[in-house]
Amino acid sequence: MDPNLRVGRSHRTAALALSAFVMFTSPAPAAEPPVTFAKDIAPIFQEKCQECHHKGSLAPMSLVSYQEARPWAKAIKERVILRQMPPWHIDKTVGVQRFKNDMSLTDDQIQTIVRWVDSGALGNPDDMPPAKQWSEDNGWRAAKELGAPDFVIQSEPYTMPAHHQDVWWRPLSNIPMTEPRWLRAVEMRPGTLAGRRITHHAVAYLAQDDPGGLDPGGIAELRGRAMLMEWAIGKGYDLYHPNTGKLLVPGAQISWDIHLHAVGEEIRDHVELGLWLYAKGQEPKYRTYLMPFQAAPGNLVRKNLDIPPNSIVQTQNYTVLKQAAWLENFQPHMHLRGKAMAVEAILPDGSTQMISYVGNFNFNWMTNYIYADDAVPVLPRGTIIHVTAWYDNTIANPHNPDPDQWVGFGDRTVDEMGHAWMNVTYISDEEYDTWAAQHKPKALSTRETAPASQQR
Repeated sequence: MDPNLRVGRSHRTAALALSAFVMFTSPAPAAEPPVTFAKDIAPIFQEKCQECHHKGSLAPMSLVSYQEARPWAKAIKERVILRQMPPWHIDKTVGVQRFKNDMSLTDDQIQTIVRWVDSGALGNPDDMPPAKQWSEDNGWRAAKELGAPDFVIQSEPYTMPAHHQDVWWRPLSNIPMTEPRWLRAVEMRPGTLAGRRITHHAVAYLAQDDPGGLDPGGIAELRGRAMLMEWAIGKGYDLYHPNTGKLLVPGAQISWDIHLHAVGEEIRDHVELGLWLYAKGQEPKYRTYLMPFQAAPGNLVRKNLDIPPNSIVQTQNYTVLKQAAWLENFQPHMHLRGKAMAVEAILPDGSTQMISYVGNFNFNWMTNYIYADDAVPVLPRGTIIHVTAWYDNTIANPHNPDPDQWVGFGDRTVDEMGHAWMNVTYISDEEYDTWAAQHKPKALSTRETAPASQQR
């Protein structure tokens, strides 16, 4: 026999023996500790779910106790894996990724929930965190961070019949201001949980003698009124960037535009607006303007939208920023056929910057994504805001009431819209240049970019 072959066999035999020794004598990898509701899941649910999922809230089930949550375990697993719940549908791979109001689950939290669903253990009840006290009424979502609002302005109530055409209710409400004050946050909501069923959306316009409050870009004002706040199903609040706000002057009024639809039950309700103010005498440096950047061709009043039956359609539109600005938030607004929306900036030098993309739009959750202070997109004069929307008018869309119908632009729930609500704050060219010098990567020199063979 070839001696080299014997040596090879000898080495292989020794190696196998050593492997077997290590396998049976080395300690086995420590098993992962079991996931239990009391120790691992309840804290996650308190932080990310129970604000809506508690008794008396608008959610269909409570997730406060093990006994309440366990029957829904399989549905919970499916929803969190698909990132349908919590309702945070922005794409995590592109655009701005830091937000003030991020309610999404981390990958580790999703994996923990999945492991709990698969095992189902309650665990030691003593591990349960102290129960949170949730408001039994229609609470303010911003109050968790800002406390109670300084003012609450209510519209006149409206009684929506059980069966009726859509209604647009446009009352006026006075704001009890005796001196100029600046807003730092606003939140709108239907007055009751029942009212959320009939309120498709509501816009609060600020009607007052303040020419400076009208958008200098001509996008965000209509008939001399400035857009203050828009509410749609599932939306939270607007919290402005530091040193930024909106001015209220004596004599100001809220001009409401409330879209109501019938739900098979007579409901009477109103819409109300919470106002959080800067301290007296405190005047922020910048104004911010709420703008609906359109995805459908046309203008603010008339848009062109053509969605044939059983089709998927893409629309896009472009708006030029006439001044340098930063963008404070992103809230896509579409109706039942809405599928996805992207906002992109086309810079004056021809380069593009993806700002935000929602690829899994859900009409029941008009989530407002508020950018973190150090993550707001800052854009130069002449930037083009490019908004693209996709609509799914097929049977594959679970929210589609009738895929055999043609759909065009309109205000009714069965019609379609497509725009991105964004608060825009204008800055000077000099301020933009200063920001760009601090944040944009410096251009490489010719020596740094030239091939090594050409460097001297």
